[in-house]
Amino acid sequence: MTTVNRRTFRSVPHRDAVRTWTDIVELLTQGKAGADRDELLAVTGVVSCLITDQSPKEAPIVVTCDGPRTRIYCIYDEDAVDGTDASEDVLGYDPLEGQWSVSLPCGTDDLAWVQSTLSTHGSRVTARDVSSGISIDDDETRLSKAGPLILDPKGFLES
Repeated sequence: MTTVNRRTFRSVPHRDAVRTWTDIVELLTQGKAGADRDELLAVTGVVSCLITDQSPKEAPIVVTCDGPRTRIYCIYDEDAVDGTDASEDVLGYDPLEGQWSVSLPCGTDDLAWVQSTLSTHGSRVTARDVSSGISIDDDETRLSKAGPLILDPKGFLES
């Protein structure tokens, strides 16, 4: 099963949407310059629109890679100013290790133009309908269909 880590970023009015995204990019790239950082920064305009619309408030930005999955939410208004629920700590792994991708939550009305615009910058950063939820890996689906885990206490006693 995939390990999932959550981060929550303070957004508007604590920081504007562009700064929120650049700080998220900083977390994801671990401060390293390079092609991954350039690819994420290339979509700043589109992502800042989604952040301004508060799309990542209830539905996360989902980052998948060869390691753990990262879900990033944003908090707004008084919660952003207060910062009590924020969690912007450095991750203990490289969230862009190997074949990575970023899935952005987007309102239904904006989905077509956001997807079209993102596609001009590559295929790693995509948008999904905010109401569609998060797709889970095939392995997780397979495991959940296998049924509940049954504990065999006799197996613990045998050596």
